[in-house]
Amino acid sequence: MTTTTTATGTTADSVPRRLSARVRILLWLLLVMTVALAAVATTTRSILLRDADHRVARLLAQEASEFTNFERQGLDPETGRRFTDPDRLLRLFLQRQYADSDEELMGLVARTGRDPAKLVQQREIPAPLPLHKDAPARRAIFASADPTGTLHRPEGEIRWAKVEVARHGGDPEAAFVVAFHPGREQDKADEVFRILLAISGVALLMTTGIGWVVAGRILKPVRLVRTAAAQLTEQDLTRRIPVQGKDDIAALTETFNGMLDRLERAFAAQREFVDDAGHELRTPITIVRGHLELMGDDPAEREETVRLVTDELDRMSRIVEDLLLLAKAERPDFVTPGPVQLAELTADVFVKARALGDRDWQLAEVADREIRVDAQRITQAVVQLAQNAVQHTTQGQTVRIGSRAAADRIELYVADTGPGVQPQDMDVIFERFRRGTARRGVRGGTGAGLGLSIVRAIAESHRGRVGLRTTEGGGATFALDLPERPETAERP
Repeated sequence: MTTTTTATGTTADSVPRRLSARVRILLWLLLVMTVALAAVATTTRSILLRDADHRVARLLAQEASEFTNFERQGLDPETGRRFTDPDRLLRLFLQRQYADSDEELMGLVARTGRDPAKLVQQREIPAPLPLHKDAPARRAIFASADPTGTLHRPEGEIRWAKVEVARHGGDPEAAFVVAFHPGREQDKADEVFRILLAISGVALLMTTGIGWVVAGRILKPVRLVRTAAAQLTEQDLTRRIPVQGKDDIAALTETFNGMLDRLERAFAAQREFVDDAGHELRTPITIVRGHLELMGDDPAEREETVRLVTDELDRMSRIVEDLLLLAKAERPDFVTPGPVQLAELTADVFVKARALGDRDWQLAEVADREIRVDAQRITQAVVQLAQNAVQHTTQGQTVRIGSRAAADRIELYVADTGPGVQPQDMDVIFERFRRGTARRGVRGGTGAGLGLSIVRAIAESHRGRVGLRTTEGGGATFALDLPERPETAERP
């Protein structure tokens, strides 16, 4: 038997199989429904039995009360006086009664040395052995000192009530007994219980089918998320899950897609960083290695080689620092916005930029507004734009720095009067390691071509953008277009 090795180094056969979320949801649903339906059926049976007990108790009390009233107030129609003969009293009372279903009305008259004589009135007794045919049961009831009780027999339970007629010498001469056979009432409760159980079984079967389908539909996006996660690789992070509806599953899908977006950007930045670093560092490393391999013993030659190697190492260090800065731009803590006065920020940038070169520096205009930006990053971006302007202008040419505000956006710009940017470079000048075509009559910069990329990264981290337009009269104007409050602005 062969096994398949997974990416984590384990085999497919060694991975324990677990119940799916769909099955677990269905099992919990069935468990809850089973307990609920069983509780309903059991409670219904208990209520029916309790009602039957109450009805039997009322019936026994009513029959006993009627006989008691008859004994106390009834007159013998033959004599017109109170009854003196218990046998006649019982016979006359029973002749006037009509037993209910499952009920026995019985008179017991004591006989010396024999079982009590019985006078019976009954109707529809279902028991295999009615009370009037069960001599031991009659003796037990007649001899009992309790007015009511329950007689448990193999043939069936009997609920009874007794009213003693008279006592001479402490023994009753006769007794009126009303007995009820609750078997059919209990059978009805049991039948209802069985019906409820059958209905519950059908309901559970229907719930199983419906729950399986509904759980499958609800968990379908989750399965898509799992499938998409299993198919993701470092080389393919483009797969996205379609969002349907506005429930929690849709929110989970949106969150997962957002995570994929962040992962894709992170992997793209990592690959770009590695590619750029390898491409840009290969040349200085080759130069350093070549000069060191060809270096002779002449002191002047050695000094020149050391100078060239040091220069290349400094350039490599600058490239690495710029690349690290661009890599950090993908992190959420790259910028820390805070309250800043735009006029003060513009003036500070202007003062710092004046030290970059001998140019005709001008503070063109200043907007007075409180904004929320990362002052250090914005200063870094504008100074970089000023450095770019110095590299592409000559001594005495004008470089203007200013700021303006409109609605809920601001603009910080650096405008020079140099030869401007070639049209073919305007779309790519902000990409990494794209220095653009050297401007006419001006020596191009010696940087690695990362300065404007850093400016763009700072602008986008503030949910803004950097733009390029032609300066009136000739030259180039670079502008940072930023929202007044980056936290509430949408990404461009």
